[in-house]
Formats: sequence, structure tokens, C-alpha cells
Amino acid sequence: MDLSTTYLGLKLAHPFVPGASPLADEMAVARRLEDAGAPALVMRSLFEEQIAREQVDAFLHAHRHGESFAEALTYFPSPERLAFGPEEYLDQVRRLKDSLNIPVIASVNGTRPGGWLDYPRLIEAEGADALEVNLYRLALDPALSGEDVEREAVEVVREIKRKVTIPVAVKLSPFFSSFAHFCRRLDEVRADALVLFNRFYQPDIDVENLQVQETLHLSTSAELPLRLRWVAALSGQLRADLAITGGVHTALDAVKCVMAGAHAVQVVSALLRQGPDLLRVLRADLERWMEEHEWESVAEMRGNMNLERCPDPTAYERANYMLMLHSWR
Repeated sequence: MDLSTTYLGLKLAHPFVPGASPLADEMAVARRLEDAGAPALVMRSLFEEQIAREQVDAFLHAHRHGESFAEALTYFPSPERLAFGPEEYLDQVRRLKDSLNIPVIASVNGTRPGGWLDYPRLIEAEGADALEVNLYRLALDPALSGEDVEREAVEVVREIKRKVTIPVAVKLSPFFSSFAHFCRRLDEVRADALVLFNRFYQPDIDVENLQVQETLHLSTSAELPLRLRWVAALSGQLRADLAITGGVHTALDAVKCVMAGAHAVQVVSALLRQGPDLLRVLRADLERWMEEHEWESVAEMRGNMNLERCPDPTAYERANYMLMLHSWR
């Protein structure tokens, strides 16, 4: 039974990769993940805003008239609420690489071309095996067009690919007007993988205290179908690898992802709930399921239910929407 897969040019023993999260913040936890069989590890993101703040702080330190920038500084998140600043993040990359024998995938989160794009090269210099670029963006400005958002995102990926030699994955949200076309544009600038989908922070409103509340809930398997649809649609259409993140909690979830066309699945919420040893369970359950259903390898199974190869492609399309509504009682 061959559970191995290739993702970002990395040979992985199985598809279950701990995704971007606090799990890589502490060395002891990272080692437990490796001991439990993690084939690679994705670090949490270093944010464009963190880098910009550090650059502004450096300017203020060097130029005493910097108080003119005081108001602008209030736009940045409070540094004490973020796990690592830019320099500490680079140190953590190096520490993980020195301590682990599995690939370390660093992560940066940004939206527009700018000075923060110097950091992927620095991250590569610290030994990261690959880089995940999280294009998390809330386009709340009515003057900003969809074309503007896509163009800036593509330019960010193009610039990062120009600066580094390690593989680059692009983590996306589903909120693009023509998602498949946008993915093709990223493929054309040589993104090595696409990761679907980012889980957005959703604000709530405290009506008693008139405050906006921060909310972030751990995922469930119910979030998986949106990801399956789009991976199935993209599978076989792009050069880039495909990964699913958000909603993978069981081996059966992973089977669905692989059948849709995923090369890897990222697990976060399930690991936060149940701990690193869950990786052993997921791997054993996947092997057991494949043996019972007579699959010889993950590679053989990959994409057999994508849009091109599934028995009824309309199940992914508009026709199924009409049928579901008409059949609902």
C-alpha cells in the first residue's frame, strides 16, 4: 500500500500535512508532530503589516522627526498580539530546520507589491524548503475593481517567484468573480501549488456594548464540499499542484480530497482539538480504507472523481443546483 504523494516537489510519506497554525510556534509541539508522522510542517504566516510596521519603526528610530507618522502607526495591529515579529520569524524558521528532519514550509501573508516582498528571499536563506503565500484580502473599497485585486495578487506571486528558487504555494479564498480563470493566471506565473481555501475571520456585533467582536471558529467536515468542487474543477487543468485546507478531519475527508484531485491535505482544527497523535490515526485509517476498497496507491486514486473523469460532471455544475432545489421537500 503506497500512501506517498508529491507536493511542491517534496516527496511526502502521506497526504496529511499540519497546516499554517500555532502548532509550529513551539519546538516541542513541532517535534511531537514529526514523531507522529507529519511528512512536512507549515508555519503560521508572517504578515505584510508586521513587516511594514518594523520598517516604519526602524525609520522612526533613525529619524527623530518621525512623530509625524504617529497616526499611521495606529493602523497596524498591536505587536504584542502577534506571535513573531519579522526577525523572530526568521529565527523560528532556522530553529525548525535545525531541529526537524521533515520539510518546513514557511508562510507570508500579503496583498500588494511592496517592501515586504524582500522577506521571501530572507526566509529562503534561513533554510525553508518551500513558501506558502497567503493572499488573504478583504476588498471592502467600492472603488477597487475585481481586476485590480487579481492584478495585484498576480504581481505579488510573480515577484516572489522572481526572488526565490524554492517552490511557492498560493493560498486563496473562493471570493473571486471567475475563480478558475484567476487560478490559470497564477499558474501562468509559475505558482507551484494552489491551496484551497483560506478560512476568513468573521466579525460579529455586540449589540449591548456596541462593539465589533472578533470570532474565529474551528472548522468541521461540513466545510469540505466547497473545496472539493473547486479542486475537482481545477484538477487536470493546471500545471500547479492542488492542496485542500479547511474541513479535513477524518481519513474519509482526505479520500474525498484526493479523489477530487488534491496532492495534499492540510489539517489544523482537528489537530488543535485532538493533538499531534491524531496524525497516526488518520494515516492508519487511510491505509485501512484503501485496503478495503482495493486501491494500491494514493497516486492511482488522485483525480478519479474530478470534473473530467467523474461519471456525472453535471453534479459539480449548475444542473445539480436546479435538481437539488426541485427535489427538496
